[in-house]
Amino acid sequence: MPRVYQPTDYVVEKSLLPSFEKYKEMHKQSLDDPEKFWSQIASEFDWQTPAQPGKFVSYNFDLNKGNIFVKWMEGAVTNICFNLLDRNVRNGHGEKIAYYWEGNHPDDYSRITYRKLMDLVCQFSNALKDNGVGKGDRVSLYMPMILETVVCMLACARIGAIHSVVFAGFSSDSLAERMASCKAKVLVTADGGWRGEKLLVLKNTCDEAMQKAQAKHNHKVDKCIVVSHLKRVTPCGKLPDDISSLYKWTEDRDVWWHDIMEGQSTFCPPEWMGAEEPLFMLYTSGSTGKPKGVLHTTAGYLLYAATTFRYVFDYRDKDVYWCTADVGWITGHTYVVYAPLANAATSVLFEGTPFYPDNDRYWAVVEKCKVSQFYTAPTAIRTLTKFGEEPVKRHDLKSLRVLGSVGEPINPEAWLWYYNLVGNGRCSIADTFWQTETGGHVITSLPGATPMKPGAAGFPFFGVEPTLLDESGALIEGPGEGYLVFSRPWPGIMRTLWGDHDRYEQVYFSKFPGYYCTGDGARRDEDGFLWVTGRIDDMLNVSGHLMSTSEVEGVLTEHPHVAEAAVVSKPHPIKGEALYCFVVLVDGVELDAALLDALRKLVRARIGAFGVPDTVQYAPGLPKTRSGKIMRRVLRKVAVGDRDVGDVSTLAEPAVVEQLFNNRP
Repeated sequence: MPRVYQPTDYVVEKSLLPSFEKYKEMHKQSLDDPEKFWSQIASEFDWQTPAQPGKFVSYNFDLNKGNIFVKWMEGAVTNICFNLLDRNVRNGHGEKIAYYWEGNHPDDYSRITYRKLMDLVCQFSNALKDNGVGKGDRVSLYMPMILETVVCMLACARIGAIHSVVFAGFSSDSLAERMASCKAKVLVTADGGWRGEKLLVLKNTCDEAMQKAQAKHNHKVDKCIVVSHLKRVTPCGKLPDDISSLYKWTEDRDVWWHDIMEGQSTFCPPEWMGAEEPLFMLYTSGSTGKPKGVLHTTAGYLLYAATTFRYVFDYRDKDVYWCTADVGWITGHTYVVYAPLANAATSVLFEGTPFYPDNDRYWAVVEKCKVSQFYTAPTAIRTLTKFGEEPVKRHDLKSLRVLGSVGEPINPEAWLWYYNLVGNGRCSIADTFWQTETGGHVITSLPGATPMKPGAAGFPFFGVEPTLLDESGALIEGPGEGYLVFSRPWPGIMRTLWGDHDRYEQVYFSKFPGYYCTGDGARRDEDGFLWVTGRIDDMLNVSGHLMSTSEVEGVLTEHPHVAEAAVVSKPHPIKGEALYCFVVLVDGVELDAALLDALRKLVRARIGAFGVPDTVQYAPGLPKTRSGKIMRRVLRKVAVGDRDVGDVSTLAEPAVVEQLFNNRP
């Protein structure tokens, strides 16, 4: 039975929500009277027109009863940028730091106040309007983690344009497809940036993408706005004397950010938006290979982002918060941009990597900026465990109070390393479960209120009512495991897929009528904790036994010599599927016969004989995107020896794929 960790006095004494009883009371209120609960939070924000009484929420999750829809605060009118900037300046936060920017090189840093951020956003809003962008137009972003990225997102929100951020690690084909899908009028990018010692010339990728968008998809981008970034940061490798020689320039289409900002007014009136009008779309992978344009709207997203941030991170006025996610992902949208600013927070915006110039970079930034809330991915935590305790211990991390985890279930060993070493046994860990589609956290711990179990996601957030169903759709009550679904909407849930509502209904609402289906499995234990077991399509069926990849990975990483593990299935003539495991070992350890035997025995002991892997392969690293997501489709190709792996341009280290093929046993 996993040990239960209670919030420490250090956390509870500063907590906005200091007891489990108070959490249960608020959660019950949020379900019993959602209008009352959410309208109290809405009253903190500015509305040109408030929501109509009795129309605060309406929805249909049952395809048998007609089209699926969700509406929050119907009839309300506001502007999210006005609430994030103008409202905060008016409330006396104009000189408060909104962001500390930390670059790839430690010598590169800056800061920006709320007032200065508002001025820049208004200027860029006017610049966008001068370049033909208005309400409802789409603007694509392909940007590094720099302040201009935040400015551009907020400027779009200010004038009612819809931003579509594409992670600046995607290939030109992926960017072209996304720009064409949303019919982007303008693309905003930078000339380039550094990731560790690797130079990324983003402008070249954008040029290729714009060419492909026109040639393959018959879509022409009118303008490409380019931030001159390379000249102002410390080179981390070789650069030509003339940086402009790295890329081409197309007159009449390409314009410099600084040129279009020159002379712009710092006043731009906001475009007042209906509660259900679009704020942004963000493309996420689809099982068919065609990306899905997840659409989030204005009022509900604002409420939910602001509330989850406040309670999940227990944010107080003088705290400094840091989310390491890239804005190309939903975590960056909600918990780097919109939610912190909605709470007048001071955040760290980080362009670097955890390992440059040394593998203590995260802890150096925590110490420098006196970070109190630190939010990162389990894959980063697991990778950092390989370097032992010394890189952490060389820094003063006493400012930390809340540690967050996001992206996938965190295995208990990484959780304990995070809790005991980074948090020194006194910080709470918020292991957050959510999706691009949910807009914000839906299952999580709350730092001062809920107990914690290493590896458990925890409890539902306010307004969220999780349900477990078996394959036939029958309700699982009490302890049990099944499909994780939701029977009602919360304010931040997506409203549709851009241009494809039929697909939205089929993907999320057709399997279990009356429920939003996450596509994930979950287990509820005897104490009511929810454990997310992984994607249903990441389940393994070995000799009739259903196992999740995360379950096997968790067992493998229990061994002290295994830093990280990834598990995929391989076809088997008798079992149907067999386990093929990749293990990243701690420094100085070899995968010899003794270790192989120990790992197999460990899986046998924890899961059963049916779970013993057929193959365990040493991996010098795993194929991950720059956001840290393991690309299991590549590992499945390695497992069967198929070198047709497709596009690997989004990988942080593409060379690892060839190493994995060469290491096949």
